[in-house]
Amino acid sequence: MTTYITGDAIRALRERAKLTQRQLAEGLGVTDKAVSKWETGRGLPDISLVEPLARALDVSVAELFSGERIVNANRAGNLLRSCFYVCPVCGNVVHATGGVSVSCCGIQLPPCEAEEDGAPQGSEGLIMEAEAVDGEVYVRVDHEMRKEHFVSFLAYVTTDHVLFRKLYPQQVAEARFPYKGPGQLYAFCNQHGLFSQRAPKPVRSPSRRTLFEQTDSEGGSDAARHG
Repeated sequence: MTTYITGDAIRALRERAKLTQRQLAEGLGVTDKAVSKWETGRGLPDISLVEPLARALDVSVAELFSGERIVNANRAGNLLRSCFYVCPVCGNVVHATGGVSVSCCGIQLPPCEAEEDGAPQGSEGLIMEAEAVDGEVYVRVDHEMRKEHFVSFLAYVTTDHVLFRKLYPQQVAEARFPYKGPGQLYAFCNQHGLFSQRAPKPVRSPSRRTLFEQTDSEGGSDAARHG
């Protein structure tokens, strides 16, 4: 997971701003050789230059870390544009409705980029199972939950709701959320990052079993019939 500005991001944003290396350097009070070193990966801008660099490139700090402009298009209030920020040191999770500047444990955090539609079978990552039954969304991830490798949260995001469950090692990677309409499901693996997929459509069949229901034993069923 990238935890600092990349040379590719600086170069892409500088070129988009139609600035030369010399012009950018003059705006920051550094040499053009310093800018060249940043862009070629032979050096990094000091943390004190992060905000001035973002201003010089006419972007937010979040955009500087991602290397891409965040286009608003009058959709800032749409929660489907949510961003998750996860601290690689303490595991703290921050949610925002757009690009913001977030730091934790002394690290400037970039927004997590979600791999959509889960991960293909056999690839590194995770696969979410989900269904919507009886007014709830059930999510389960078949994933190890060791301290070194685990799913740290599950989330369900719609246009006007964000539902979140924090997870810890030794727990089962599953969650139940009240159904709030079409949206996205998210799962975060501490090693492979963020994954997302569309929330399932509701199933109205009252006889359908959920992912978490256990099949009753024959004895239990007989007892219920004769009770």
